[in-house]
Amino acid sequence: MTTVTTSEPPNRPQPQLDTDGVPRGQLVLDELLRLLDVRELEPDVYQGFSPETRLVRVFGGQVAAQALVAAGRTVPDDRRVHSLHSYFLRPGDPRKPIDYDVDRARDGRSFTTRRVVAMQDDTPIFTLSASFQIDEAGLDHQLPMPDAPDPQSLPTYADRLAGGHNAGPWAKIPRPVDIRYVTDPPWARRPSAPSPGARSLVWFRADGTMPDDPLLNICLLVYVSDLFLLDSVLATHGLNPSVGGLQMASLDHAVWFHRPVKMDDWVLYDIASPSASGARGLGVGYFFSEQGQMLATVVQEGLIRLT
Repeated sequence: MTTVTTSEPPNRPQPQLDTDGVPRGQLVLDELLRLLDVRELEPDVYQGFSPETRLVRVFGGQVAAQALVAAGRTVPDDRRVHSLHSYFLRPGDPRKPIDYDVDRARDGRSFTTRRVVAMQDDTPIFTLSASFQIDEAGLDHQLPMPDAPDPQSLPTYADRLAGGHNAGPWAKIPRPVDIRYVTDPPWARRPSAPSPGARSLVWFRADGTMPDDPLLNICLLVYVSDLFLLDSVLATHGLNPSVGGLQMASLDHAVWFHRPVKMDDWVLYDIASPSASGARGLGVGYFFSEQGQMLATVVQEGLIRLT
C-alpha cells in the first residue's frame, strides 16, 4: 500500500509560496506527491485533485498516475505493477475533484488485477486496468540503450524557453522533473520536410528527492510518459505544435514496467512514431536508466487532426 505522509489536511493542496530555502523544483515535486496522495472516501473509492493551472482540461498523466495510486492502495505490498492499459474518455475539469472507483477484478496466487474508473459529476472520464505480480525470477534480455550525451551537458528546460520558443500547453503544466532534450523538441524546431523514422531523445529525473516507494516512483514515470509521445508524430512530419488548425489529444495509453524505477536518477526516454493514419498517430517510447537498463515500454495513440 502506498501512502504519502504530509501535514496537509485531506483536501485540495495549496501552493507553497514561502520557499524557506527549499529549491523550487523540490516544492513542485512535493506538490505533485501530495496530489498523488488520493484520499479514501469509502472502501475502494478514492478522490484526487488537480493543481492550479491555466489548462482547460486535466493533464492526462496526472489522471493516470492518480488512478494507479488508487489501484495500488488495494494490492498487497509484495506485488508490483507490471502493466497498465488506459483510455481517455472525456476531458477532465481541473477545477473539480476526481473520484476513482476501484474494482478488485482478480486476486490470484501470482497476479492481481485492478480496474479503475475516474469519475467527475457521475460521468466517467478515464478508465485504467493494471496488473500486479509477485517478484519472480525468469529469462532476462532487453533492447540496447541508444547513444546519448551526458544529461548534465545539455541545456535545461528553462534554457530552451529562454530562446523565445512557444512551448504550448506543456509550458502551463507544473514540471516536477528536470528535463534535458537531446534532440530539439518540436516546439523549438522550424517546420521542415517529413523525416520518416525520426526519433526523439529526452533525459529526465525528479527535480528533487523522491520517497523510497516503488509505486510512487513508477507513478511519476507514468506522469512523465504522457508528455512527449505525440510530439514524435509531429517530428516525423516536420511539424511544429504551433501550426495553425492542429488538434491533439491522448486517446489511449499503455505501459509495461520491466525493471525497478528510481526517479531520483536520470532516465532516458527514446521515442518514435511507427504510424499515423485516420487522424490518429501512434507513439512508442522506451525508458532506460543511466546505467543502460531498460525500465519500461510505453505506447500511446492520440488524435492528430489538422483542420
